Order: sequence, then structure tokens, then C-alpha cells
Amino acid sequence: MNKLIGLIALLLATTGAAAAAPDLVPPEQAFRYQVQAGPELIEVRWTIEDGYYLYQHRFGFSSLTDGITLAEPRYQPGKMKTDEFFGESEIYRDTTTVQIPYKRTDNAPAVLQLEIRSQGCADIGLCYPPQRWQTSVELPAKTISAGPGTDLMALVTGNAAATAGDEFLPPEEAFFFTAQMADPYRVQVDFTVAPGYYLYRDKFSFATDSTLLQLGNPRLPPGVEKFDEHFGDVEVYYDSARIYVPISRAGPEAGDFEIDVGFQGCAEDGICYPPMQRTTAVILPVADTTPPPELAEPVAEQDRLALLIRDGSLGLVVLSFFGLGLLLAFTPCVFPMVPILSGIIVGQGPDVTSRRAFLLSLIYVLAMALTYTVAGVIAAMLGHNLQATFQHPGVIIVFSLVFIALALAMFGVYELQVPAALQNRLTEMSNRQSGGRLFGVGIMGVLSALIVGPCVAAPLVGALIYIGQSGDPVRGGLALFALSMGMGAPLLVFGASAGHLLPRAGAWMGAIRGAFGVMLLGVAIWMLSRIVPTTVTMLMWGSLALMTGVFMGALQPLGEQPTTRRKLAKGGGLLAVLYGILLFVGGAMGGADPLRPLHGTTLGAAAEKGPALVFERIKTVDDLERRVQLASAEGRSVMLDFYADWCVECIKLEKTTFHDTAVVAALADTVLLQADVTANDADDRALLNYFEVYGPPTVAFFGADGKERKNYRIVGYVNARDFEKTLSAALGKRDVSE
Repeated sequence: MNKLIGLIALLLATTGAAAAAPDLVPPEQAFRYQVQAGPELIEVRWTIEDGYYLYQHRFGFSSLTDGITLAEPRYQPGKMKTDEFFGESEIYRDTTTVQIPYKRTDNAPAVLQLEIRSQGCADIGLCYPPQRWQTSVELPAKTISAGPGTDLMALVTGNAAATAGDEFLPPEEAFFFTAQMADPYRVQVDFTVAPGYYLYRDKFSFATDSTLLQLGNPRLPPGVEKFDEHFGDVEVYYDSARIYVPISRAGPEAGDFEIDVGFQGCAEDGICYPPMQRTTAVILPVADTTPPPELAEPVAEQDRLALLIRDGSLGLVVLSFFGLGLLLAFTPCVFPMVPILSGIIVGQGPDVTSRRAFLLSLIYVLAMALTYTVAGVIAAMLGHNLQATFQHPGVIIVFSLVFIALALAMFGVYELQVPAALQNRLTEMSNRQSGGRLFGVGIMGVLSALIVGPCVAAPLVGALIYIGQSGDPVRGGLALFALSMGMGAPLLVFGASAGHLLPRAGAWMGAIRGAFGVMLLGVAIWMLSRIVPTTVTMLMWGSLALMTGVFMGALQPLGEQPTTRRKLAKGGGLLAVLYGILLFVGGAMGGADPLRPLHGTTLGAAAEKGPALVFERIKTVDDLERRVQLASAEGRSVMLDFYADWCVECIKLEKTTFHDTAVVAALADTVLLQADVTANDADDRALLNYFEVYGPPTVAFFGADGKERKNYRIVGYVNARDFEKTLSAALGKRDVSE
């Protein structure tokens, strides 16, 4: 009786509201549906106008066709609403999907006459009468089973469990999911798992080809720990799971898109289904708000700096990049320039003043900065890294010989002189200008920029990205110049102080020249290490250490009354000889690190040998695409590392970050690819251009869907902790719940 009274009141309210609200749309426009059928399921997808909602408990579905029966519908979770007519009710807004399992006899027709019942309301207080619709649904052709010996269970498990025939549900019934927008910036995917079944937490993948948006990393709720006979210790979902997938939108406009959802599950103590891929449509609402910070996709450091150049004030850009250059000054990219500049200043003779030393340093740094800037602008405009071109073995050998020649001159083996006629000409020029050797210093700065320090870091790439995308070399070039001057600022301080601190004459000056000669030989060995085998490099370092020890008097007796200076020199020489012997032994036994000569050899501690990443080398774009597709088919993510023998930061990354236990463990199930671009040949340049990468080290991550997570790309050296943090975010290796 109460229900009858409530229904009469509902109809009266409907009539009155309809008269008062002529702008209301008819029910067939407020609640639109589409129906599609699979082999075992019928899906009814509802699109609900803004300001309207449907009741879950007022849905009904009936088969009007003989031989086709419907099972209990499966509904998405709705939102609770206190209704004046029905009390606490579950309702749907925007979109919802209902799945209805069905069965049919062998002689049933291929078209189902489906009756759909529903009822909904408008927020202004109007409720429509219950609606009934009939629609024809074409069913797919029925698959005839070849018998229990060849059904899905037998194909998947190959064991006795398959003989149970209909004991296991088809995958569409065991794992039912729906997808809809939770808000303008998140896709909500709801899985309903049949009793006795479960889904693997690490087997989900989400992808779309839509131009309206890009999918971010899914927010997966914590699962239940389980030991699985197929995959070992895993996390699984029973009963249900709600997954949110953040999106980056191309614009605020509404639209619709398709999302591909991958997943895999098993029956408890039964079969494991093969990986499944399903596609469903999602309606994208208008975005009238900005995404919350926690949902916004991160921006890679180099992209953030490119935006700073584009949008920041010019003063802020210059100051920011100068500061970033100061930070880069204390990296292996700049360290080799210290002995080069020192050799230039010491080579001026004992009477060099602080003013003269500063001027030489300034010329050197300005030449280096201008070269970085010009080379960077050309690289960005043409998509080709000039520094990589100068890493050709012939160029490196010639430049190394120059440093060896300079070192021998420091040792006093000979005097570097130009022909007398040219020397007279230079003397006349120096009388007219305060520059005698400034041109040569500038040339050394140019070559140092191109050959000695070919490093790639996020600030450099950020400037190159801006120039390449905007076509504006001026603003980007200023950022590059400020970055280079920041890198050179400590060299200016060092140069000026060297001129002040260097002794003016005497035996000390000879010792200082010898020390800088050793440093120049070290630069030559460091450069040659890019192109010669590791064993040869170790032997060269060992030779340098032994010769240094000999020159310091390690093999000479102290005499009857040695001075403190003599004792210190002999002690240092003996240490250098001992270190040289260790380098020889380590190099001969396979050691590769001059700072740890015995590391990795049989003489080194066995406990030192820790985990390390093992890469599969690729050469071309085709190699990469083929390997990524194969990994995606296996449901695995991919990491691609761009490496070169002449890249100092690449070697540092391999020796430290790629040997870290946490990093190795996080990448245990990831396919590790490495592109060695040392040769810088046509294939290498094609691969770099394909990714718009300006040089190594650069690390790219690909999800299990085969698509790169570009916002997480790493450029330059990063320590293990920061690398593992980026890796976890890029590939979803860490628990992230709603």
C-alpha cells in the first residue's frame, strides 16, 4: 500500500514539474543507450544528460526471444542518494555500463529481442515515469566446441582440470569491468571478479590511440599477497578492484575515446587464463577546472627548463641558467679543463701576474662559452650534435698528442717555439695589442668545449628543446651562454688565484711546471680512454703513476741529512709507485676502475661483486620497435639507455647507479636495452633523431603497452635514489592508491 501511494505521489510530482519546466528534455534524450553483444555477454551503455540520473534498482532486462535466456545483470558501483520517493538509492550520472550474461540453445535465432526497463529523474525535482524500450540485438555466430579435450581449459592448462568442461566460467563472466570518467582528469575502471577467481595486480595495462588525451600511470590499490604456482609471490585482487588512470588532456573540450584494457587472472586451484585485451568506449566530459596537483603528470626536468625559457622573464632565465651552470662546473665535464687552463697560465713563465692570468682565463672561458652556445644552436636547428662529431677516434688521437706535446714542454724536454720570422711578426703584433698568445688561448677554449667535455645535461637539453620547437635561437642562445658562463665561473676564479699563488722563480717553479705536465698527460690518457680497451687505459694510468713516483725521487736515497721537503717528496713518490703497481696488476687481471684497481678481479674482495644491470644492445629504430613490441606482447616494460664510450657521465652512471641493489631489483622484470652511439654513424643519428635526443646519457622508459613515458625521461647523470624514484613513477613499480 505504501509503495502504491509513493508511486502515485511520484506521478503527480512528475506531472506538476513537467508543467513548470518546459525546458526539460524527453526521457529518450535524457537517457540514451547503446547495446552490443559478445559471445557470452550483452553490454548496455548508458549516456546520461547533465542534471539527470538513473536508479540502479529500477533497471530491468528481459529476453523476448525463445531459446535465449538472460542471467543476473552486473552493475557498476553507483553513488548513494537519499531520495524522497525511494529513500536511500544507488544512482548513476554521466555514463554507466550494464553487462548481462546470456545463454542460447543451438537452434536459437541470431537476433535477440531485448526489453529494457529504466527510470530516472532530473535534479530540479522531476522524476520520469518508468520507461520500457525494445531493441534488436545481433548476436555473434555461436562457436561450436570440438569437445572437452580441445576446449579453452585444455589449451591453457593442459591438465586434468580441463576435463571439467563447464566447471569454469568464460573470461567475460569471470572478470567483468566497466570504464567511465570519475572526473575530467581521471578514468575510473571497475573490475568485478567472480567468486573463486582473482586478477594479478601487475598484469594490468591501459592504452589509447585518441588524440584528445594521453594516459598516465594507473593508480592501483594494494592487493592481497598470494603465492601463485605460475608466478610465485604476487599481489592479486579478489571480488573487485577500482583503478584510476590519470589523463593529460589536449584541451578542455568534450568528446569520446576508446581505452584498451589489458589484464590476466586465474581460477582458484584451477586454470589460468591467457592475457586478455578488451576495448571499451569512454565519454570525455568538458574540463572546466584545472587538474589537482596530485593527478597532474610530472614534467621532465629538461621540458620544465624549456618552459622556463619560453615563459620566464629574460633576467630570470639568464640567472637560472647561470646558477645551473655553476652546479655543472663541479662535474667530470669541466674538471679536465682545470689542468688545461693551469698549463696555459704556467706556460706564460714565472712573471705572469694575477691580471694576466685572469685575462687568459677570461679568454679561455669566453671561447668555450661561445662555442657551447653556437654548437648548441646549430644542434637544435639541424638536429645534429657537433660535439658527438668531434668524438671521432682520429680527432681524439690528434688532440691527445697535442696535450702530450704540451706536457713534454712542461717537463723541459724542449721549448715550444715558432719560426723566427713568424715570432718577429707576433712580437710586432703584441706591441700593438695586449694579446701575444690570446688567440691561441681562445682556440684551446674552442677545442676544449668541442672535444674535452661532450656532456649532456637537463639544462642543456632544455635550451635545445626550446630552440628546436620555437625556432628562436636568440632567447635559447642566451640561456646556453649563461649556462656556459656559469660552468666557466670557477675556472675564472681558479685562473686569477693561480696567477697570484704561483711562485715567481726558482726550483719551485720547475716543480710546479712538472706537476702541471703530469696533469696534462692525465688529460691525454683520459681522452684516449674513450677509444682504447680498458686494459690499455689501466696500463697507461699505471705508467703515469710510476713515472710520477720516479720523478718525485721514490727510487733515490734520502742522503745523510734530508730536508722535510725531500722526505715528503720521496714518501709521495713511493705511494705513486705502489699505486702504479696496483694499476698494472689490476689492469692485467681485468680491473676497469683506476680509482679501485683491484675491484672486480680475483684479488679483490669477493663480497665487492654486487648486482649490475645487463643490457641487450640495439642499433637501429627497427631493432628498437621490434624489441618493444615483443616486450609489450609479454606484458613487460622496457628501459632504453643511450650510451657512448666518450660520454663521461654515461660511464659514471654505469659504475654507480646501474650497480645499485634497489635499482637492479626494481628493473628485474623490465627489458633492458642499450643504444651504443659511440660511432655516431648514420644509424646512431637516425635513432637519436627519432627520439629527439641530443646525446647520451639519456634514459627512456616504455610501459607494458609499448608506449614511451616521455614525461619521465632522464637526461644526464642521476644518483641511484633519484633514478629509482623516477623509475618507480614511470613504470608503476610502487604502490600508489587512490
